[in-house]
Amino acid sequence: MKKFALVLVALTTFVACKNESTSERILVKYPITQKVDTVDTYFDTEVPDPYRWLEDDRSAETEAWVKSQNEVTFNYLESIPFREDLKNRMEKLWNYEKLSAPFKEGNYTYYYKNDGLQNQSVVYRKKEDGKEEVFLDPNTFSEDGTTSLAGLSFSKDGSLAAYLISEGGSDWRKAIVMEAESMKIIEDTLTDIKFSGLAWKGNEGFYYSSYDKPEGSELSAKTDQHKLYYHTLGTEQAKDKLIYGGILPEKHRYVSATTTEDERYLIVYPRTTTSGNKLLIRDLTDPNSLFTTVLDDTDSDSYIIGNEGTTLFIQTNRDAPNLKVVKVDASNPAPENWEDLIPETENVLGANTGSGYIFAEYMVDAISRILQYNYQGELIREVNLPGIGSAGGFGGKKEEETLYFSFTNYNTPRSIYKFDPDTGEYTTYWKPEIDFNPADYESKQDFYTSKDGTKVPIIITYKKGTELNGKNPTILYGYGGFNVSLTPSFSVLNAIWMEQGGVYAVPNLRGGGEYGKKWHNAGTKLQKQNVFDDFIAAAEFLIDNKYTSKEYLAIRGGSNGGLLVGATMTQRPDLMQVALPAVGVLDMLRYHTFTAGAGWAYDYGTSEDNPEMFEYLKGYSPLHNVKEGVEYPATLVTTGDHDDRVVPAHSFKFAATLQENQTGNNPTLIRIETNAGHGAGTPISKTIEQYADIFAFTFYNMGFDTLPNQKVLKEFKD
Repeated sequence: MKKFALVLVALTTFVACKNESTSERILVKYPITQKVDTVDTYFDTEVPDPYRWLEDDRSAETEAWVKSQNEVTFNYLESIPFREDLKNRMEKLWNYEKLSAPFKEGNYTYYYKNDGLQNQSVVYRKKEDGKEEVFLDPNTFSEDGTTSLAGLSFSKDGSLAAYLISEGGSDWRKAIVMEAESMKIIEDTLTDIKFSGLAWKGNEGFYYSSYDKPEGSELSAKTDQHKLYYHTLGTEQAKDKLIYGGILPEKHRYVSATTTEDERYLIVYPRTTTSGNKLLIRDLTDPNSLFTTVLDDTDSDSYIIGNEGTTLFIQTNRDAPNLKVVKVDASNPAPENWEDLIPETENVLGANTGSGYIFAEYMVDAISRILQYNYQGELIREVNLPGIGSAGGFGGKKEEETLYFSFTNYNTPRSIYKFDPDTGEYTTYWKPEIDFNPADYESKQDFYTSKDGTKVPIIITYKKGTELNGKNPTILYGYGGFNVSLTPSFSVLNAIWMEQGGVYAVPNLRGGGEYGKKWHNAGTKLQKQNVFDDFIAAAEFLIDNKYTSKEYLAIRGGSNGGLLVGATMTQRPDLMQVALPAVGVLDMLRYHTFTAGAGWAYDYGTSEDNPEMFEYLKGYSPLHNVKEGVEYPATLVTTGDHDDRVVPAHSFKFAATLQENQTGNNPTLIRIETNAGHGAGTPISKTIEQYADIFAFTFYNMGFDTLPNQKVLKEFKD
């Protein structure tokens, strides 16, 4: 393997910059990526994997490859004449104060605030006298802003706090405990925490989940057995008590835990995949109590949202694909004893509790509708929202007299409202002062027909007065998986795109949760192709209705959405001009061998399941469907070198395969962010730089030599 490093280091790369007088486009010469003779056999079928060596994220050869690819990519991006203009405009528009809803802990009211361009939001607090002070400033955690605050949990009386930090975007966390009043650190530091919150038990300690550190690279090696621990304050982490997950019958890939607000019950959710969970409870008032099993199968998504004494309130899709809320006594909590409190409807439910009420958020074609119930299941009112879009919040402690909720849509920046749960009235608590006028833009929902006749909703947002002439630069964004619902929300990045005359379109693909479990299941395993067909049909809808054309269409998505982009561009390379797969799951035959990837099998199945599943995965796996002699769209693959959820090897191998096989002059580049992970906690400075590059690449490869809306640039410069 050593020879690879020598070859790569010796390679010369060049970018021939655009010649203004001849309008020649930037030319790219890619580094040569060494190939190896690795072959896997699946059910008597041999599958070559010539770039297997790029899976070793710790090797000098991979490091050299990353460096050489980034050199080519950034030389290209730096040659785009309007890249800096985009970056400067993003910085200007992003530079406004952002605030979270406040929450009370002990004698203080806490909230997150960002003054505009801070890499990480700061946690502030106030007493009743209104004097503001900094409680936690994650910007001081590291010089480059890549160490982020990944969680904050207070003990019931608010006197103690434990917070999680993530370094370089990794999913591995460290926990630090502090005395809230003095802000003095009293325990530093618990390590190796992953996919976990912190659940306090009085002021004695808290529960958390972790994996044993894997052999090999902690960023890519498989993690398969999640364990729940209890940490007693003042003791070494090595003495933490194993609560669940240490024996074979308790082996699960994910084990999470919470305590009820009154701290009477410990609730444990073991899961083998990202969909479906078992449900166990333990009465913490009895030190000798054992776990009581509520659910011993993973056939449903069932979560306890609150309790009144021994009465448990459970949100579940068991025998209710669109979800419902049931109640049951903790002494006999089996499903046969469940009593419907808020029955299933034709719309998908998400429930939250606050001030002694249950707030049911329904998605009506991905748009929020909020109904308020009491704990007897009686409808109190429908909350009259500020507009058509997405509402979130309404959660809080039982004794809270005031709750908060947020509202946003694709052309309305997020505002926060102060809500009186007794009267249903609300007032504006905080509204952003941003250089963006929602009245200049319109957002409309339409429906189109997918390949098999299924009706799929799509929301399209653009500047008022946009002429539908087929020449509008358009980003089609999608996800389509893991029961995730894409509801309308504002983004500074999308605002920049639309400001330049761009159209932003988001379809609600099968595989998501917008229409409940049936909609989710219709995009999983042997039906995964439905998701790609829905996305392709969305692109055709936009083209047929003259929003855009092939030459002005870009497709974008991240993670499972990166898979969506990869599959779509390899199946229909003729349909779009630009493809933007981010942190994508691109090797569908080996995804389950990395970190916690095996937990995604509910959505994907695995290549080891059976011959049919193997052939199906191989049939759409982006890595395995790049063909020689095909002209693929201009492609900018993006990933982070510390992504330990969807390991960067997916993107590395896909980019190398595209570069090897691309026909024509469309560039195939990979942008690898160093000291960054899957996305959460990414510093604002890095986010702005990344999206300036993505949008510059997109506009440039749609044929723009200058930005479409120079007037906006002139105004912000002046």
